[in-house]
Amino acid sequence: MVAAVLGSALVTVPTAAAPPSGAPAAAPAPGQVSTIPDWRMQSSRQVPAGGDTVSVPGFGDGGWYQVAARSTVMAGLVANGRYGDVNHGENLKRATRDEFTVPWWYRKEFTADPAAGTHTFLKLNGGVISRGEVWLNGTRVAGTDDVVGAYPTHEFDVTALLRKGNNAIAIKAMPADPQNDLAIHFIDWSQLPPDRNQGLFRDVQLAGSGAVSLRRLRADGDLPLPSLDRADVTVKVDARNNTAQPVTAEVTGTVDGIALTRTVSLAARETRTVTFSPANTPALRIDRPRVWWPFSMGAQPMYEARLRATVGAAVSDTAHTSFGIREVTSRLNKGGREFSVNGKPFLVRGGGWASDLFLRTDLRRIEDQLKLVRGMGMNTIRLEGKPENDEFYDLADRMGIMLLTGWECCSKWEKYSSFDAEDNRVAGQSAESEARRVRNHPSMLGFLIGSDAAPPGGLEKIYLDALRRAEWNLPVVSSAKALSSPQLGSPGMKMEGPYWWEPPVYWYNERLGGAFGFASEIGPGPTIPEMEELRKFLTPGDIAKLTDYNATQYHLAPTGTFNKLSFWGTALDDRYGRPAGPEDLVRKAQLANYETNRAQFEAFGRDWSDANKPATGVIYWMLNNAWPTMYWHLYDYYLATAGSYFGAKTALRPLHVQYSYDDRSLAVVNTGLEQVGGLNVVVTLFNADGTEKARETRPVTARANGSVRVGTLPQPPGLSSTYFARLQLTDAAGKVLDRNVYWLSTKADTLDYGKSTWYHTPQSGYADLKGLGSLPKGSVTGTAKSTVEGENTRTTVTLTNDAGGGQVAFFVRATVRKGQGGAEVLPTDWSDNYVTLWPGETLTLTATYRTADLGGAAPVVEAGGYNVDKRVLPAG
Repeated sequence: MVAAVLGSALVTVPTAAAPPSGAPAAAPAPGQVSTIPDWRMQSSRQVPAGGDTVSVPGFGDGGWYQVAARSTVMAGLVANGRYGDVNHGENLKRATRDEFTVPWWYRKEFTADPAAGTHTFLKLNGGVISRGEVWLNGTRVAGTDDVVGAYPTHEFDVTALLRKGNNAIAIKAMPADPQNDLAIHFIDWSQLPPDRNQGLFRDVQLAGSGAVSLRRLRADGDLPLPSLDRADVTVKVDARNNTAQPVTAEVTGTVDGIALTRTVSLAARETRTVTFSPANTPALRIDRPRVWWPFSMGAQPMYEARLRATVGAAVSDTAHTSFGIREVTSRLNKGGREFSVNGKPFLVRGGGWASDLFLRTDLRRIEDQLKLVRGMGMNTIRLEGKPENDEFYDLADRMGIMLLTGWECCSKWEKYSSFDAEDNRVAGQSAESEARRVRNHPSMLGFLIGSDAAPPGGLEKIYLDALRRAEWNLPVVSSAKALSSPQLGSPGMKMEGPYWWEPPVYWYNERLGGAFGFASEIGPGPTIPEMEELRKFLTPGDIAKLTDYNATQYHLAPTGTFNKLSFWGTALDDRYGRPAGPEDLVRKAQLANYETNRAQFEAFGRDWSDANKPATGVIYWMLNNAWPTMYWHLYDYYLATAGSYFGAKTALRPLHVQYSYDDRSLAVVNTGLEQVGGLNVVVTLFNADGTEKARETRPVTARANGSVRVGTLPQPPGLSSTYFARLQLTDAAGKVLDRNVYWLSTKADTLDYGKSTWYHTPQSGYADLKGLGSLPKGSVTGTAKSTVEGENTRTTVTLTNDAGGGQVAFFVRATVRKGQGGAEVLPTDWSDNYVTLWPGETLTLTATYRTADLGGAAPVVEAGGYNVDKRVLPAG
């Protein structure tokens, strides 16, 4: 067994628990796992010794950097203040590539008291980037020919190497190059990490067991679809004999109170799968199971499977896992990939995930982000080559957010012609390790074995064989692009852009990235945060040059394609009017972000029920940022929500009324599984001066899990060149269930498809929305009230347009501040924001946030709009 030393050497935690805090812990018994909570780290340039010396107890590492359990080299140096604030300005350039062209050492000392009959295993829960040497007490446990790549997991029996008393482990991480290593690459998502993520990014652990170890506990529930009345649950675990003699073990446990028991006899060093199923445990045929659903469709109940191996009278090992009873299938629907959950078609409306640039694990930050995702109404996250740690999947399970995983583009992963025997081996190990790790999570939707390419036949077979070994039972897709592979055939996905600005009408045209089929990664590019956020990472000089659309922006992309605002700025000028300066640019950017992001998700929602060319899924590129940037996100690096977020949130409401930019039709989209009748759509048109030009009410029944058209927008005479449409969805009693406001133009945006590139279709004409710049002055009054709910505070804000002359209060934004004049409280989950009110209208918004994030100050709400002066509302 292994004991703690110095109060923080090793921490005993259950498998898949949160990263340890470093507090003292008891010695791990069989069935327990000890995670190394921190390391000493140093460049090999400063350490001429080899592993046989560095891994000997007592080796001097007093001058080394102390880093966290999961820490790439760059993450460790940033944590130690080596480069200052690498998010601000161009400070990231202080880290030169030369520092990371040599290996770096990780080292940790601990004490142990090995007990007779106890076996200890060293576990790497992910690879070492790019490859590693592993040493324990002066002996090499594994070399760079074995520990290769970011994802393969490893387990080594180190029982014979442990000593009573002081021990030391050392890992040597080799330099990383994503073009030559099966590692992790950020491509053009942000500026690149200078170390290319060299080092450790997942836990290193010591696991104890007796003669028999339990590994790979997996559980599945089979539903007799379309019925959900029962489920056949199967639980499997691999029992491994760690000794040179035959051994018999009792494997017992429970699933939801159902007792499991089997006797297994193992030959020397034998591993055998122990299976519990209705065939040998009839109670595993469960009547009326608690079925797991995506949050937009139902609840997220979880089951627990717990097993124990006993040899004689002693516990030898334990294993546990959580799982959900649900089934995911997919098919090609008119050529587009369509997923179904529990037999119900599931319209994927998701976003592309960006891990932290330095692969740091901040559990609170990850949970905050997933709460923002669910609060937005987004139902899926795509992980392109950035599979997160176990806690991410646990959170997604609890929140009902679906996950689509797979490999990344534009790196060694898709340089298929360069693959040698080692690359093929590592690719297969990566697929098997990742599939085994995440297969029990009900949030998993599928696995993409290619992104911008499809693997050739030989590599495809390697991947499919690996997934079969992992007993992967979810859809496998050849590519995120329309590229087939020999066995899997067509992926039913498209990747035809755009990645840069497009007007709202683009999404409704059934061309390129428009709303048909499954678009695996598309979005309108720049998403400029509010000025308060920009000042966190831009210098005054950076902010001043925002209006120069030809200027290179460091906080855009490292590539020439996306490092300038370019035609995004041209469209802003032509549609809204040339900004008077950076503040005006940021103000108008929120309008542009809101309207096109809303349109993207609304278009796919509307055309989900298109019988001829259905829209089956869309992944917004991207959901979040690895590092602060001004493009490809729906909320910013600091978790602030601006126009981009609330445009998407509006579109993703579960019962939603919307306008179509292509044919002026109205539609109601319902993501629920039940039809909703007795509804009315109330449409009102206003000129820019507030004059009401038309009002109509239309009855509608919302189709279950689909969309329905409700006529077209009225076309009264005398509309101003810029005008407003307000859509309200009401129930039979007149209660407003959904509200949606558009600012529109009598002049249409038009597109020149003949000049399209892989990332952009240029505009040939621009809508005239310049009338927004001359709106009459508006006015709102308001009140705010806060209540404490557990660890959170909920602030309710009531806003009323009290203008007497018909003036609209346009695009009114509310923020919660840390006292008057204080910083915005982040993150905050708003029910709605950037709202528009006509005289006499009152809207109530709610904001939920951690009370601790107020920093002891009293909450204050600030509210102001495009044509409305800011008001301060006490919110105590």
